[in-house]
Order: sequence, then structure tokens, then C-alpha cells
Amino acid sequence: MRELSLYNTLTKKVEPFHSIEEGKVKMYTCGPTVYHFAHIGNLRSYMMEDVLEKYLGYAGYDVKRCMNITDVGHLTSDADTGEDKMLAGAKREHKTVMEIAEFYRKAFFADCGKLNIKIPEIVEPATNCIPEFIHMIEVLLEKGYAYVAGGNVYFDTSKLKEYYVLSGQNEENLQVGVRDDVEEDENKRNKTDFVLWFTKSKFEDQELKWDSPWGIGYPGWHIECSCISMKHLGEYLDIHCGGVDNIFPHHTNEIAQSESYLGHKWCNYWFHVQHLNDKSGKMSKSKGEFLTVSLLEEKGYNPLVYRFFCLQSHYRKPLLFTYDVLDNSRVAYEKLLKRVAALSKEGEPDMSEVKPYQDAFAEAMGSDINTSQALTVLYDVLKADISDASKRYLVEDFDQVFSLDLTAEVEGSQADDELTAFVEGKIAERQAARKEKDFAKADAIRQELLDRGVEIKDTREGTVWSLI
Repeated sequence: MRELSLYNTLTKKVEPFHSIEEGKVKMYTCGPTVYHFAHIGNLRSYMMEDVLEKYLGYAGYDVKRCMNITDVGHLTSDADTGEDKMLAGAKREHKTVMEIAEFYRKAFFADCGKLNIKIPEIVEPATNCIPEFIHMIEVLLEKGYAYVAGGNVYFDTSKLKEYYVLSGQNEENLQVGVRDDVEEDENKRNKTDFVLWFTKSKFEDQELKWDSPWGIGYPGWHIECSCISMKHLGEYLDIHCGGVDNIFPHHTNEIAQSESYLGHKWCNYWFHVQHLNDKSGKMSKSKGEFLTVSLLEEKGYNPLVYRFFCLQSHYRKPLLFTYDVLDNSRVAYEKLLKRVAALSKEGEPDMSEVKPYQDAFAEAMGSDINTSQALTVLYDVLKADISDASKRYLVEDFDQVFSLDLTAEVEGSQADDELTAFVEGKIAERQAARKEKDFAKADAIRQELLDRGVEIKDTREGTVWSLI
């Protein structure tokens, strides 16, 4: 197995990775709340977790990965306030909660397919695991880590000496529910306590509810991942993944309840992916243009251009999204495909030529999943004075991790440099005509491009084009 070092949010440093069981990795991913489409910021996290899983396999590990599907219990605030997101989605579309869950689960998996994100071996909806949730809550109550108040069951964070161990912060700057616009839960003994089970106080019109020892209700969001992980991966976990926004309170609460329940350390490595930002800040569903994979496709982008764009940056760095940058990535990606397509398919690779580049790729990826440096190794291969057969072998080898379809046949629809220059010249000519209010000329240029099989669209970010 190849060496790997990862930044561990738990220890706040890059450290050598050692699995609990030699040669095997148990990996858990926080899955989507299926009340709406995933935006491309969400999908950056899943993409980088996919790269991590694939590199672990490349490095020689047998990976068993589990992901939950949140279809109940996630409120509009991660801190137990607001409306259930699933209920909000059902109201928005005048459907049942389970219809919403099924539709957006399929949509999420479709987006994963377009981005070459492998679906984890185990996927478990939260609604499948109500008995497991109830059992864990009963044990936490028996051990004195939980209490009943106002009909709900809460985890008592004051019982833990190191509640903030994952976030590395403190109560003063991480208090939950202290904003003026958030209704404080008066049942909580401490502001950071969190709900394990909601009853009537929280579900006046809740569609999904179950009987429990504490009354009819539904589980809190945080309990899901702990139980689903233990159900499928056991009491000891190697790697837990998620976006940086999951660190507090979600993953902090997972650690609190899991280790209180188990009586020992639960997970050794915590892998968090930074935000994708637009010009106004963190990308979200509630502001600006709702950027989905389907929208990128409508604008003429191959979804794998977005994957390539993400791989050009390190997963622990915030990434700024603009269409100009995405356009640059599209040009670079299409040129890369052409360079690979131009390689001869004849002959056999020379493994003495191959090995140094495989080692350089493994060194880059093994250094905290440095995809940007790994792509540099790929370009080094294409420039190297080695046979085309060796180059093609290495491209295919690296693409087990990149998943960019680098050896896919380049269709005739791929624009060559000559066509690109022609189209961009015509777009500039059309823009000049529009400035001069010569709309007849502008329309004639649009038609000329259509006759060449090129469709143009005017967007807020400028004019984009695609082949039809």
C-alpha cells in the first residue's frame, strides 16, 4: 500500500493515515437532505470525498463506504430551530414528504452520475432506522447523557469535558440559538444541548412521525449519522467526511453522542471540504442564481468541466466560482482531451518509463489529496520524452482517481482551435454591432453561427457558445 497523509480536523494537522484494520478502510459520508436539488457547492464536497475513496483504492486499500440519506429530522437551522426541510420541500411543491424524498434522491444520484461520483457501497435513508435511533437514545438516557424536557429528548452537552474538541473553539463563540432571529428552545438546560427526539412540541403538521417511549414524534438530525454508521461499519470508524459547515454543530454532536453511547473513541480521521463561493460569499440555495449541474448543462458545459475545475484546487481551500474561470477550465479540459486522443494506440507501455510518474502521482495524492499537483504530474507525462503507449497507460492509470473520462473518444463535436478562434471573433463582432445598435447585423451573425452548428446564449456573465 502507498503512503497517505491527511489533514485531520480532530488534531488540526496533517498526519500519516493508518487504518484500524490493515489494508481496510471504513469510511462514512454525510449524505444529502433530499428536499431540493443539490447545488454545485454541495457537490464539490461529494466530488472530493469520491476522489479520496478512489485514491484509497488506488493506494491498495479495500474501502467500505456508507452514506445516509436525510429524509426526516433536518430543520432549516442546523441547531434544532425552524421548520423541517423535508416538510418545507413538500409544501413548496404540493407533494408528500416521501414523494419529495424519492424525487430529489434520484436527482442527486443523477448529478453524481454526470460528475462521475461513485455512489457509496451502502446508502441508507434515515427513515429506515427508527428502531436504531430509539435504542441509542434509550442507552444515552440510561447513562445519564440525555434528559427529557417538554416532551422532547435532549443530549446534555455539559456532561462532556471536550465537547468542542472537533471545532477547536469554545462556548462563547459557538453558542447555538443566540441570534436575535432564532427562537430559543426553553426546554434546553444548556444552549448547546441538542434534540435526539422531537415530540408534539415540534411537529404540529409533521407528516412523518413514529411511536416511541417518549411519545409520537421523529428523530433529531444529528442522531442519524451516528446510528447509520454504526449499523453498517461497526463501533470503530476510520474516516468521517463532510463539508466544513458540518464541523459545528453536526459533527461535534455526532462525536458527543457516539462516544457517550460507545464508551470509547469512535472515529480517527475527520475529512472536511471547504466551501465553494461565488462573488457574494458562500454558495447556497437561498441566494443568487441556484447553480445546479443541470443549469451548467443548459449553459453548454460538460459537467466534467466542473469536476476538472474543482480538481485544479486543493479541497481545503475555499474555491471561487465564476463563469469566466469555468470557461478557462473548459478550454483547458478540451485541450487535454485532444492531447490524449492524439496519442497513438499502438504498442505496449514501458514500465520502467511508467514507474517514476506513478510514484510522482502517488506522492502528490498521498500528500493530503493534492489533486492540483497530481494534475501537474499528468501534464508532465504528456510533455515527457516517453512512448505514446506509456503515456496512454499513465493517463488511464491516473484517471482511475481523476474520473475525468480522459480516454473517451473525442467526438467531431469537440471544437478545434480554428473553430474556437472563428466563433470568438464572430462573438466580438456581434457585440460591437449591438453597441452600435446595428441589431440586424447582430442577428445575421447569430444566424451565421447557427449555420455553422454553433449556438450562442447571452448571459449576465457574457455570451457563451456551444456546438449543436
